[in-house]
Amino acid sequence: MTETESVQAQLRQLFSAQRLGVLASQNEGQPHTSLVAFAATADLRRLVFATTRATRKYANLKADARVALLVDNRSNREADFHEAMAATAYGSAVELSGAERQNGFELYVGKHPHLREFAAAPNCALLAIAVQNYSVVDRFQHVIELPVPP
Repeated sequence: MTETESVQAQLRQLFSAQRLGVLASQNEGQPHTSLVAFAATADLRRLVFATTRATRKYANLKADARVALLVDNRSNREADFHEAMAATAYGSAVELSGAERQNGFELYVGKHPHLREFAAAPNCALLAIAVQNYSVVDRFQHVIELPVPP
């Protein structure tokens, strides 16, 4: 297994185990972070999340689609310095519609069945981050950059 394949396997495991990530958006240079429930496609090229259209994050994404999503497995123990893993996905978020929305919806509620009603509401937007690259940190300072082919 190559290092890329190994990192991809670690990302799939992390994304499968973790339900929430920290979404970073910005508007006019002011960063904003939000906890979001997310789901990843099997090829790791897209991360799907839902938000109502009345949120600051939605307004930020309409103004500037560039985002970062941090997902980690920390347990808030000293061991995290050597055992925890964090992955940041960098890319652009786009609101899904039509067949893409339906596919994203099925992926999202497959991981978060308790959020089906929320994600199906008319005022809820389903967004996908088209991931350009991942930055993965484990063992405290071991960093791997993983580009995602288009």
